[in-house]
Amino acid sequence: ASVLNVKEPKAPERTVVVAGLPVGLFSDQLLALLVKSHFQDIKNEGGDVEDVIYPTRTKGVAYVIFKEKKVAENVIRQKKHRLARKARHAELTVSHFSDKIFSSVNAILDLSVFGKEVTLETLVKDLKKKIPSLNFSPLKPNGRISVEGSFLAVKRLKESLLVRACSLLEKDRNFTSEGRKWNRQNPQRNLQRSNNSLASVRTLVPETARSGEMLVLDTDVFLYLQHKCRSYESTLKKFHILSQEKVDGEITTICLKSIQVGSQPNNAKHVKELIEEWSHALYLKLRKETFILEGKEKKEKRMIKWACEQLSSRYPEVLINFYRTHIDIIGSSSDTYLFKKGVMKLIGQKIS
Repeated sequence: ASVLNVKEPKAPERTVVVAGLPVGLFSDQLLALLVKSHFQDIKNEGGDVEDVIYPTRTKGVAYVIFKEKKVAENVIRQKKHRLARKARHAELTVSHFSDKIFSSVNAILDLSVFGKEVTLETLVKDLKKKIPSLNFSPLKPNGRISVEGSFLAVKRLKESLLVRACSLLEKDRNFTSEGRKWNRQNPQRNLQRSNNSLASVRTLVPETARSGEMLVLDTDVFLYLQHKCRSYESTLKKFHILSQEKVDGEITTICLKSIQVGSQPNNAKHVKELIEEWSHALYLKLRKETFILEGKEKKEKRMIKWACEQLSSRYPEVLINFYRTHIDIIGSSSDTYLFKKGVMKLIGQKIS
């Protein structure tokens, strides 16, 4: 649900969400141009397009912002939208921009992965109690169960299951030994996120610390919280909390433990609640732009990196993450848009 990746635009009534774009046929830039061309064509009830936001976190989903509200309404009333022939006449789904677009999400869970570690009936009962807004189907003998609810509720469910899985793994593997293992890895590899499990450890947790709090965050949100929000570090210090973070692709797992003898037992829990509150607010606020480096000439790569470095001081609230294959720009909707526009201008290209 990439709608959560974009701060509400200045004129949400002029914005539409377009799903069903053919992924893999063209570059992101060319696909955005095809979308813009389609929705500017009067044959499709279109009109002047102010901006096309693509790619987003959800593959095949773009945002189209029109200059006039009535054009957005006309486009939505048009029952069928198909891209050009060279895009294989891909059929598009168009709807209003709203945080309720994905109000109902269906998911099928395979709880059999927990094996004999937990009683599945008890697990489902606990999940129903924790997230009452979700609707669960009866649990099947093979361990599968379907769930329906809002995207945020399903996201909470995902996080709860990840935390449960991590806590089970912790019984067989203590964080200290794993932390030392992760810390020995090449730091350059730790900066590159891929499908492999990559870890960056803030500090090693003492072996005497046996209890703690765990939470799961979106990696982009965590990186922004860690590098751009002073409250994260200051809160850890204030409540004498050590945090151990494991980055695994788009998910970051955090273990919080108190290190001060005689400190309040609920300190870690309180800090966890604060971080969850901050991360939720950031999740709704932040947007990410990506500059693809893979496949480009060395000179062009250097130009893009140079442009990002030149603009970094002008946009202190924007987080820039440099990777081997791409550069991520994370910040508010307006900041990331202006940052990208500035980079394109410095390297002599026009923003679509």
